[in-house]
Amino acid sequence: MAKIFCVANQKGGVGKTTTTVNLAAGLAKIGQRVLMIDLDPQGNATMGSGVDKRTLELTIYDVLLENASIAEARVKSDKLIAAGCSFDILGANRDLAGAEVELVDVERREKRIKTAIEAVDSEYDFVLIDCPPSLSMLTLNGLCCANGVIVPMQCEYFALEGLTDLVNTIKQVHANLNPDLQIIGLLRVMFDPRITLQQQVSEQLKNHFGNKVFNTVIPRNVRLAEAPSYGVPGVVFDPSARGSVAFVEFAAEMVERIKTM
Repeated sequence: MAKIFCVANQKGGVGKTTTTVNLAAGLAKIGQRVLMIDLDPQGNATMGSGVDKRTLELTIYDVLLENASIAEARVKSDKLIAAGCSFDILGANRDLAGAEVELVDVERREKRIKTAIEAVDSEYDFVLIDCPPSLSMLTLNGLCCANGVIVPMQCEYFALEGLTDLVNTIKQVHANLNPDLQIIGLLRVMFDPRITLQQQVSEQLKNHFGNKVFNTVIPRNVRLAEAPSYGVPGVVFDPSARGSVAFVEFAAEMVERIKTM
């Protein structure tokens, strides 16, 4: 039975997509069966996983409107197969922006993804969902089907304010729609130990959230930033880069953490 995790943060530009695609590649690299769902109309996770969003015949949009199943819409990337880090991709493109409006009046609108995943649940160890940076119907669909939320965040003051909003949102969804939902952990990303403020915020996080803060820290790394322009995760683009090594370590930590869930 697959463990389903949303990668979410209501603040933009904190590395949600980078975290999703590199965690997916890291998990695949250590032998896990992974489905990555792109829930952002920008389709960056799709492109960053080696799939051209403009050529997709079926996407998460079709799954949400129940015009296709996940088994019909998922694809694989040749680049990732060649690198030995292959995972299934349920891609997104601009069509997804229209789903917000089209889902307004439909039944079970917040449970569409949950229903779709149930049909392929046994085929995966992990399902990772890249959420858009807002509390929209798309994000709500992700949160309603997830076992937990992985929160990537920079160790900066404004990130702490955004985290408060996200925690409140998760509490509301937990209380009203998905009693299984919990914060699995906070992942410190784009971390530069030379910056005193980042060290201070990191300590504040550990003091306040305790073991909810992942041990793995993802360093600020140029190779991770370059990888999307080549259409692959950093773990594939430069496996020896510090950021890539950290994401494989994070994948191993995730596998260990779910054993205690």
